[in-house]
Amino acid sequence: MSLKPLIEVQQLSKNVSSHEGVLPILNDINFSIYEKETVAILGASGSGKTSLLSIMAGLDPEYLGSAKLFKQELKDLSEDQRASLRKKHVGFVFQSFLLIPELNALENICLPLEISGKLSPLLIDKAKSLLDKIGLSHRAKHYPSTLSGGEQQRIALARAFISEPQVLFLDEPTGSLDLGNGKMIIDLLFELNRDLGTTIVMVTHDIELSQQCARVLTLKGGKLV
Repeated sequence: MSLKPLIEVQQLSKNVSSHEGVLPILNDINFSIYEKETVAILGASGSGKTSLLSIMAGLDPEYLGSAKLFKQELKDLSEDQRASLRKKHVGFVFQSFLLIPELNALENICLPLEISGKLSPLLIDKAKSLLDKIGLSHRAKHYPSTLSGGEQQRIALARAFISEPQVLFLDEPTGSLDLGNGKMIIDLLFELNRDLGTTIVMVTHDIELSQQCARVLTLKGGKLV
């Protein structure tokens, strides 16, 4: 049985205005990503990687051409409709982590479940198990301000894992991690893909990490090469 395309990008372009005029960020991008795939997006700084990721995840509807997620044209959806689509099917790990300062590590991991009304004692136990898997069970009650950058990144990743999303978007998932913790997170990512069929789409500078993905898309100057 053939796999379904979850993400379809056709003739996608993105421009921004600057004091020097219109600046092209993405130029005529075309590809599809299928269910259960692992895809890395490589490119130098300024090549358009994060802009592309934001569009695919429905965070930026200001683009030309077509970007479909689960067959839905993202720029045609309202902000609430895009948010609902993400809540049901999508996980996203930002480079800046975006942990809630007023919530401790365990509460941050449980946040997607609370928002979706799915929080239960069983799932709290699952969150504690995830904390143990990422080596931070002893930091469960610590707040983001008391955690290192690497610890915050691991909490952000666990928060994305907890709801078992159909698609997981990641922006530099190992950027703040040392070698040992980076390997731990990579193993967790591919375990999520293998055991749950989660489609993984990541922006990374890590060549070794990208080579573990089934497919690599390389951007140069806003174009797919």
